[in-house]
Amino acid sequence: MKIVLDGIHANLRFSAAHMIPEHQSCGLIHGHSYIIDVSIDGERNGKFGFVADFKEVKSIMRNLCEYFDHKLLIPLKNEFIIFKSIDEYNVKFTILNKNYSLPVEDCVLLDLTSTTAEELAEYFTLKLFDKLKEKGAILNFVEVCVNEGIGQGAVYTKFNK
Repeated sequence: MKIVLDGIHANLRFSAAHMIPEHQSCGLIHGHSYIIDVSIDGERNGKFGFVADFKEVKSIMRNLCEYFDHKLLIPLKNEFIIFKSIDEYNVKFTILNKNYSLPVEDCVLLDLTSTTAEELAEYFTLKLFDKLKEKGAILNFVEVCVNEGIGQGAVYTKFNK
């Protein structure tokens, strides 16, 4: 059985800035109002026969959205981002001869190669999958769509193997 959460109606959203170095238009810092859609396929189980408790799924996803909200998303593994220093106060880095220095509290440093919708969809999916497994869910797959705006997003599916 499958359950779904529509991010617009379930209030699974955040606003954040990012950049994709070397991309013609996305190479500059810009932002999106992201909306997160979720599909979970699995076996009904537990006291109530849920695939997953909607309340728990929304809580997990809202916590992630809150963490990302109104931040600059910075991938730590991008070959074009040269980090000068990261400490408890500031993040200093260079991208193609442009120097940046930002308060660390304004940034989310991600162990990713990029902050594209594709990479973010995988990140969110894996986080949700792991949390649901910890709670005892019997999953066939978890799928998350990260929309960069209405009608434009990337979907990642994690299958239980």
